[in-house]
Amino acid sequence: MNSTGDTTGTWLLGDLPVRRVGLGAMRLPGRVAFDNSSVSDRDRSIRVLRRAVDLGVNHIDTAAFYFSARRSANELIGAALAPYPDDLVIATKVGPRRDRAGDWATWARPDELRGDVEENLRQLGRDRLDVVNMRVNEVSSPHIAEYVGELARLRDAGLIRHIGVSGVDAAALAAARKEAPIVCVQNPFGLGRTRPGDAELLRTCTAEGITFVPFFAIAGGAGHEGAEGNPATAALAEIAAAHGASPAQIRLAWTLHQGPNVLAIPGTGDPDHVDQNVAAGTIRLTPREVRALGTVTG
Repeated sequence: MNSTGDTTGTWLLGDLPVRRVGLGAMRLPGRVAFDNSSVSDRDRSIRVLRRAVDLGVNHIDTAAFYFSARRSANELIGAALAPYPDDLVIATKVGPRRDRAGDWATWARPDELRGDVEENLRQLGRDRLDVVNMRVNEVSSPHIAEYVGELARLRDAGLIRHIGVSGVDAAALAAARKEAPIVCVQNPFGLGRTRPGDAELLRTCTAEGITFVPFFAIAGGAGHEGAEGNPATAALAEIAAAHGASPAQIRLAWTLHQGPNVLAIPGTGDPDHVDQNVAAGTIRLTPREVRALGTVTG
């Protein structure tokens, strides 16, 4: 099954049109995400990026904290794609921090976000970031208004075009929207890994025209390898066979069928998987197949 991003449909991130299947950059620096000792083959990672763009992908999700001992996702993106195509949208995120050894350090304070934004700008070689997602955790989520307020000031200063939020529930999204327009929500979400409140959040995003951008949509944090290693339900195996697709592709297709405002940003360090992920965007599941795979409950 081969395809290009042109056939997967488009949606808007703010005022920026993107194809619904994008590329997550987390796996580009290392074979194992967030393992500093796991270093990717540089040429292979660059092939992944160039192959994605050749297939029509124009939405890449990255972060300054995506790095291994000798690789940085942002710098790989610049090396592979600069000068950037006019329609390429690069979304990044701030909040989490890793030290030089790769260990998770303290969460950024609101007054530290400017430095994190400027570091993303430097690494990517850009004057303005298309989308910056504020990633929150259980500690920072109650203070999301302070964080988004700071990003709004950076937007007013011309460093950011659009603001998104990540790791939020409906209440945190509401608090963030009081500080600035929010163009997207980026949360963990996928077949077999929905959480209480996901249905409500997805309904809110759809009603308000907010783009929903799931990560780990294939299988947790394990990518294609994890998808093949997880026990597939009978329905998943049957539907995959009917479409001549892999279970991972059906998982992506199911995610995209949750609404026209739902995007996918599968991450991979394998050029062949880029083709498979883009092709998944062309799979049309029937309503019966979607129900057989499972529904999102509130």
